[in-house]
Amino acid sequence: PAKKKDIRDYNDADMARLLEQWEKDDDIEEGDLPEHKRPPAPIDFSKIDPGKPESILKLTKKGKTLMMFVTVSGNPTEKETEEITSLWQGSLFNANYDVQRFIVGSNRAIFMLRDGGYAWEIKDFLVSQERCADVTLEGQVYPGKGAEESEKVKNKTKPEKAKKKKDTDKKSNSVKEDNRATKQREDL
Repeated sequence: PAKKKDIRDYNDADMARLLEQWEKDDDIEEGDLPEHKRPPAPIDFSKIDPGKPESILKLTKKGKTLMMFVTVSGNPTEKETEEITSLWQGSLFNANYDVQRFIVGSNRAIFMLRDGGYAWEIKDFLVSQERCADVTLEGQVYPGKGAEESEKVKNKTKPEKAKKKKDTDKKSNSVKEDNRATKQREDL
């Protein structure tokens, strides 16, 4: 049998072991657990509409934290973006949606939702706003009322990466043609 130590002689490792022993027997409620340790909510498959893939996403994101990107149209300053998105956040708050807002650029903000099941309702509200250029939710870009006509292709998936690669290939070829040192080297 181990000799018992006086509590005054405990060091940090002893205190940590004591805390672990206490917590091992504790019953922690589900609501107090971090989100990644909570069991997923059961999905009611009778509510899924096979014609709408968004209905599946709504049910799978219910109760989970979700983020959406919102772009403000025009060429706003960061302060204007702050004011506009603050109005949107206030409207959503008045409609009982728990939304946090973070400005990430001069015309871009992140809206963080505690319950991702409401994301598509919030997306519908945001795209109906005059100054909303687009909303990105789960990899889908939804053009807003303030989007340019060329951008109003409904539900386009992000093809930007492929475009950027093609554009950089074209730029690198044109740079080679315009660069005098490159032409001289080719002549040698």
